[in-house]
Amino acid sequence: MIMTNKKWAVKRITVNLATQEAEKLEKYCQETGRPATDVIRELIRSLPSQQVEV
Repeated sequence: MIMTNKKWAVKRITVNLATQEAEKLEKYCQETGRPATDVIRELIRSLPSQQVEV
């Protein structure tokens, strides 16, 4: 059996948040015990996907 090690293709981004937005994210992360990266990824994945015709 051959095992392959698939790594995530990572793209680092910087997001500018208003103070209230940052505080809301931090509070949510503290309450749920989840890292901000996971919360943001989940939110992005929940966005509706539209097919772009090329």
